Amino acid sequence: MARKRTEPGAPSSRFPDGFRILKGKQEYVTYVDRSSIRIWVSEVAAHYDNHMHSAVEIIMPHRGVSTYHLQDMTYSVHPGEILIIPSGCPHALTEPEDTYRHLFLFEPNPIVTLRDMASIAPMMQKTIYLQRDTEVRRQVSQILMDVADCYEKREPLWNTQCYAQLMQIYVLLGRQYLQSVSPGAYAERYGMDSPILSSAIIYIDEHYMNDISLEQVADFAGFSKYYFSRTFKSFMGMSFSDYLTRKRLSVAVDLLVRTGQSIQSVAKASGFGSSATFNRVFRDQKNCTPTQFRYMYNTMLLTDVPARDL
Repeated sequence: MARKRTEPGAPSSRFPDGFRILKGKQEYVTYVDRSSIRIWVSEVAAHYDNHMHSAVEIIMPHRGVSTYHLQDMTYSVHPGEILIIPSGCPHALTEPEDTYRHLFLFEPNPIVTLRDMASIAPMMQKTIYLQRDTEVRRQVSQILMDVADCYEKREPLWNTQCYAQLMQIYVLLGRQYLQSVSPGAYAERYGMDSPILSSAIIYIDEHYMNDISLEQVADFAGFSKYYFSRTFKSFMGMSFSDYLTRKRLSVAVDLLVRTGQSIQSVAKASGFGSSATFNRVFRDQKNCTPTQFRYMYNTMLLTDVPARDL
């Protein structure tokens, strides 16, 4: 059973259905076929100590109770219920004997970078517990099983198809969330400035690789930098600098995984300017260097594990 060694400082643990790569409490999810979604199916007792990862985690038990400890909250997730844990949230999991569940892990960037997803950013940063037997929960449950079926078949463009289905979940939950937002808050976020702000976001998305500033984008939008900064944060749910950093990191991650470009080239192409700045920001956000990230995500080839078991 051959596999490439793990970089020092990032120990891996072999499980029947793949690897867990841990660095302290940070887990780096291993994906297959250059995808960014993984589904674990388990029928045995399990315990995972407190950890976190960049992936969103969704658990859907079919038999037995899965117990999650999230900071000061404990969730006992029963069959038929669904728990959605946001990216970066520390959690521990305990499952009893004779358990059976689906556990979904996926990177949120392809979803959160869609412009209108900003309207539900507060919802996506919180744990969602679908406990009551509602039509929304039934629809989400069916979509998740469709995702699992798509993942199992591995037909061409299966990763994209899985994401198209996951987006349906956020549309369902997002519309329900927006209905609960007060009309005043909704109008404030989508007022007369929203078309101009949308144009500013397009401008950022097309110029992230350049040395753009808050003042430059505010001038493009025709606002003072102070008004633009305040309105942008209200509209997007994050500051201008946070959005720009998230955009650049999203591009950098894609280049690290998909290409063999040097770290210096990736830094330049994603707008960080220098390798030093790129390494510092990447380490702050991902808890590892770009080189370590590429090693763990692009060279941990699980050639000894059947695709359907990953």
